[in-house]
Amino acid sequence: MLVDSALMTADLRNAAQQAREAERFGYDGLWTAEAGHDPYLPCAVAATATERITIGTNIAVAFPRSPLVHAQIAWDLQAASRGRFVLGLGTQVKGHNERRYSTPWTAPGPRLREMIQLLRHIWDVWQNGTRPGFEGKHYRFSLMTPFFAPAPHDWPHVPIYIAAVNPYMCRLAGELCDGIHVHPFHSIKYLRETLLPNMEAGLAKAKRTRKDVTLATTAFMITG
Repeated sequence: MLVDSALMTADLRNAAQQAREAERFGYDGLWTAEAGHDPYLPCAVAATATERITIGTNIAVAFPRSPLVHAQIAWDLQAASRGRFVLGLGTQVKGHNERRYSTPWTAPGPRLREMIQLLRHIWDVWQNGTRPGFEGKHYRFSLMTPFFAPAPHDWPHVPIYIAAVNPYMCRLAGELCDGIHVHPFHSIKYLRETLLPNMEAGLAKAKRTRKDVTLATTAFMITG
């Protein structure tokens, strides 16, 4: 078992020190949240202030940003951290998407599935020169010119974790993702009877094994 912490600060000037302290205290991972502040900016500070600790979002709200926007930020953070970044995505709920983010609400499960598939495709285009070509119900991607394409780097696999509560999301995590951000309010009963069986169904569909998915939840917090 790895022990992670959370990086939540109202002042980015404190983020580097907090990240260094978390690493010095022996934490394995450090997570940011999209609450009162952007989740990606502290990751950028922490990535350049540390050498060992995993850094990721728990979570960045998926739909207000396009897949290309998530892909570009994650690509840069993966390079800055030398392969220590984890992209954690969550759908949030209809009310927050529509009333807080001005984002149209469509079927969140299938839409997130497409986003994950497209993220992987975009990164493949950047790393391997693959021809862009993705056509889905919610997203499409058919243009990438050299001026807008970042260079390949040594850490092209960006792990994707998703916040998974309902059965569809748990199956999606098992099928396509590297990890699940487990809601801290889950009961043991719910984990055993809903989350884990559906995750296993997703793993079986993709012919993957249990070791391919990490379960993560944040129980500690750094504030300041």
